[in-house]
Amino acid sequence: MKEVTFIRRNIEKWKETEKIVEWAASLSPDQLADAYTDLTADLAFAQTHFPTSRITIYLNNLASALHNEIYRNKREKWTRIITFWTQEVPRTMHDARRELLTSFLIFVASALIGVLSAANDPDFVRLILGNGYVDMTLDNIANGEPMAVYNGSSEVPMFLGITLNNVMVSFNCFAMGLLTSFGTGYMLLSNGIMVGAFQTFFYQHDLLWESSLAIWLHGTLEIWAIIVAGAAGLALGNGWLFPGTYSRLESFRRGAKRGLKIVIGTVPVFIMAGFIEGFITRHTELPDMLRLGVILTSLAFIIFYYIYLPNRKKHGITET
Repeated sequence: MKEVTFIRRNIEKWKETEKIVEWAASLSPDQLADAYTDLTADLAFAQTHFPTSRITIYLNNLASALHNEIYRNKREKWTRIITFWTQEVPRTMHDARRELLTSFLIFVASALIGVLSAANDPDFVRLILGNGYVDMTLDNIANGEPMAVYNGSSEVPMFLGITLNNVMVSFNCFAMGLLTSFGTGYMLLSNGIMVGAFQTFFYQHDLLWESSLAIWLHGTLEIWAIIVAGAAGLALGNGWLFPGTYSRLESFRRGAKRGLKIVIGTVPVFIMAGFIEGFITRHTELPDMLRLGVILTSLAFIIFYYIYLPNRKKHGITET
């Protein structure tokens, strides 16, 4: 490869590396290590083919600067707890945007399968939700309390139980990525079909509006967090299924780190969803506009944190 071609192909990446050196204090160790690995590979190529070139001197100086930023001793600040969710998770979500879109599409398609199946087969809902749950819900509907399932126990135990269950579901969805992306895809498929069948069941009993206000009051955050956990599982599964230019082990390691950071980032979302379900959803007497306001607020948070913010923060640098 000629020197001018080598420079033309990599100059933009090196400019980004200069910014990474400048913003190193606010970046994660993984990002610094990835940039350093790529840079030293380019430096080795330049030293081999263009040992006396000015570009080799430039890359050597840049690598030295980045090396110093990585290996200087510094204590971890307590504010890392805050910056993890305000900076690291949004950056990771930007890197995993394709996995997030794939997870969302799988879930939506699965929900549509659940809707169509429940609409065309009266026994499908019992197959998915179980006879006990369906019979209990039918009794509640007959008693004029279709959403009574949400006030079956006291607030605190319900909140803790639901939150723990949701967190376990998300980690299972992530862990299924060990069975390649198809394992996580299966988890998304089963959850999506369940949601679609559940909502169709209430529609068939003329309770679509009431059920939607109750279910999506907490379900907006809960279901979205499962979709995000699905993206984490896909990142894990794709890591060793599609290694690209990395070794399969290295690609798997990178996918695992990215996926774990994503799934940990969903824990506060599940806690908030569990709080809403345990303390608020049971109060079906609340005004419809108030419950709708909570749903729209949750949706606004999702759009801001998982779509807008990740596209503002790329490689630790806020775009203007």
